[in-house]
Amino acid sequence: MTEQRHAALTIHPTGESDGELLRRRQIVRRTRWLVLVVLVLLGLGAARTVFVRIANARALEAGTTERAKQYVQTALPRVPTAGQTLSLPGTLQGFVQSPISARASGYLKRWTKDIGSRVEKGELLAEIETPEIDQQLSQAVAARAQAASGLELARSTAERWEALRKKDVVSQQELDERRSAVAQATSNVAAADANVQRLKQTEGFKRVVAPFAGVITRRNVDVGDLIDAGAGGGAGRALFLLAQTDPLRVYINVPQAYAQLVKTGQPVVVTQAELRGQSFKGQVARTAGSIDTTTRMMQVEVSLPNSDGALLPGAYVQVSLPLAASRTLSVPSNALLFRAEGTRIAVVDAQGRVNLRAVTLGRNYGENVEVIDGLEKTDRMVLNPSDSLAEGDVVAVAPEAPPAKAPTPKAPA
Repeated sequence: MTEQRHAALTIHPTGESDGELLRRRQIVRRTRWLVLVVLVLLGLGAARTVFVRIANARALEAGTTERAKQYVQTALPRVPTAGQTLSLPGTLQGFVQSPISARASGYLKRWTKDIGSRVEKGELLAEIETPEIDQQLSQAVAARAQAASGLELARSTAERWEALRKKDVVSQQELDERRSAVAQATSNVAAADANVQRLKQTEGFKRVVAPFAGVITRRNVDVGDLIDAGAGGGAGRALFLLAQTDPLRVYINVPQAYAQLVKTGQPVVVTQAELRGQSFKGQVARTAGSIDTTTRMMQVEVSLPNSDGALLPGAYVQVSLPLAASRTLSVPSNALLFRAEGTRIAVVDAQGRVNLRAVTLGRNYGENVEVIDGLEKTDRMVLNPSDSLAEGDVVAVAPEAPPAKAPTPKAPA
């Protein structure tokens, strides 16, 4: 057959047909591999997409679960190792402070000490002219002499009547009358002596002297003033006001909640706003030992040395009273829950469940509060609890943050 016939019948020659068939087979094989690679790549892409979606779903679920947890910060109650320092106001007073009044009436002749003068015990402060007392003393001396004269006459008469009685010239009744006259005259002399002594002592009060060493803080009289001994008892009518300034006294009122912690001999620190940077050490001299039913406070006296005279009587001061440490549990103020049923503290157990404990509070220290009853030392409390926190809620305890390090001071340039 001819070539044209072969071409018309699509029958190729043997040599050329084998080469073309081989090329076609190679193309088919390559196409199959390419399709297979594409399918594998598509499968890998689909698998990766599925895996990513599964991972994202798990991450979303884990995140949702994590965010659904209620994290809380906790702390344990503690027993204070150091006591609280109680600061109370007080007023300085002289250890001995007394108004100096006149015991004798008259006119002020002169005064020798003015305000601010330091005096010793027995030192003269003023002199008073007492003409009336002088006259009364002269009259009392004359009356005493009259009584002594009467006593001498009564004695001599009684002696004569004793002799006459021995001779039985007078009766026993008459002798007894003379003896009674002697006793009466003796009593009159004793009364006159007592009156003279009284007036002499009253005259001694013409000299007003200091009853103790101290400082004159007030002078209320001047030369020529009329001094009335009868009204001298009042502080407003006193001639002088004398105060002992070393040591000083401070009276403070301690609330009932702290009264049991104050003991005699306990050290205190006194400060005055005008004396910045200075503090003065004293100690509790004595306590009233009882609570005032009106104020519910206990009065405490503090003794304060003042040898250099830096502190002045009458000054307003602050008394810092360090108290002994209480063995009562103390909790932060931000752990308290104030509910309608009372004060509560949220306690977390080992399974993370919340238990709202009813507690009884004691003294309030500001940042901390004493808990008298309802809490144990090992109970873990929730700090800053939310208002929605309820009994039985499951919470997760947040890890405690490490304490912040103090900044290292830089050396000066």
